[in-house]
Amino acid sequence: MSWLLNDEGSVLASLEIADTRASRRRGLLGRDNFEGALLLRPARSVHTFGMGFTIDVALCDRDMAVLKLVTVPPRRLVLPVARAYCAIEAEAGSMARWNLSPGDQLEVSS
Repeated sequence: MSWLLNDEGSVLASLEIADTRASRRRGLLGRDNFEGALLLRPARSVHTFGMGFTIDVALCDRDMAVLKLVTVPPRRLVLPVARAYCAIEAEAGSMARWNLSPGDQLEVSS
């Protein structure tokens, strides 16, 4: 299992990694809720078509610096962010609980 860490090394959440075309396409589809976080890599945008719950999304660059945070209700599309390399998805409210803001540095640990 992997973990999502902040720049101080504190664990924010357990982390699933979707780094194949099939796993990125599946994402959080078909789930009623989600605990932890999902890293989609590569990804410059996300959508919530077919999802039944609102999610928080952090779009990050290659170094895992947060570029943009957005809360996305079902049946919506997040416009691509030019410098984004990956997206972190979590249940709505997670990013605020984790006290994330653009510019924050994240890390993945196994």
